[in-house]
Amino acid sequence: MLPPSPGVLLVFSLLVGAAEATEPPPVPRCAATFRIDLAANSTEQASEVCVGPDEPTTFVFDSRIVLGAVEFQPEGRLSDWAPGKEGLSLHVIPKGNYLPGERVRVTVRFADGGAPARASFWLVGHAARGARRVEVFRRQPRPADALEREAAEAQAEVRQCQEDKARLLAEREEPGGLMGVAWLERQIDIASKELWLQLKHHPANALRTEKARSYSHTGSLAIRLRLVNPGAEPWTAAGAVLKDSTGAEVELSVWQESAISPSDLGGHVTVGAERDPRQLGCPCTLKLWEAQGKRTVTLGNVTFPAVKYGSGPE
Repeated sequence: MLPPSPGVLLVFSLLVGAAEATEPPPVPRCAATFRIDLAANSTEQASEVCVGPDEPTTFVFDSRIVLGAVEFQPEGRLSDWAPGKEGLSLHVIPKGNYLPGERVRVTVRFADGGAPARASFWLVGHAARGARRVEVFRRQPRPADALEREAAEAQAEVRQCQEDKARLLAEREEPGGLMGVAWLERQIDIASKELWLQLKHHPANALRTEKARSYSHTGSLAIRLRLVNPGAEPWTAAGAVLKDSTGAEVELSVWQESAISPSDLGGHVTVGAERDPRQLGCPCTLKLWEAQGKRTVTLGNVTFPAVKYGSGPE
């Protein structure tokens, strides 16, 4: 696992000290906006799209679909679905009891007779994250402006990678752990606040939250939780997301030293992101999930302390 940037390093060094954090198991890729490019021979292939119970997902097509030829297998697992009036979109809402890992195959047919004539997608249940918008592209060749936009995005990504590499190499020359905190505090102020008394705990939470504290400083935020596992199996956080009052989501990195076992008195989980807390419309909702997404922790009314945006302590 690559070391975090200086902003996140400051917060997490305070939280985990010199302990070595274990890398969480991989989870399915779930993005708020998802893109699918169909090839002429992709009839039998089905892309996976994360969906959430009682949460709408909209497929947007660049070619019209046949409104009366949308199929779902198995049937009866959606509370509602409807094609757009022009046949260029499809809206689906899974039922409230749609389970993590559950799959429904949706198949659409295109109206213009071109290839591919149809397309299929797997709606894969996820307890915490679902795609809000899925863009499906079928026409070839691609428009010139789309190719230019993708080239510009690729160049920007390369520049970002180069900047990240330079930053990481620079970090290797600085001290780590608590010494790293003292080193970085010469430039940055850090603020923290107790959260536990104000949190709203979801009744279906798989773990009990005993302590909670939020941290913020210029361009970064973090939350540290102490969780107790009342279940029968160990629990390891595999992903986390923070949703603000406008519905905007921020994907969080997760640091956890070890799995939280039922026999433990409690374990710590720390989440954070390179995101200025002032950009969020908090109070926010924090969601964490394990690798299979079946046992989750949802906490509402999360806020972050104000921080002085100056030159930092001398």
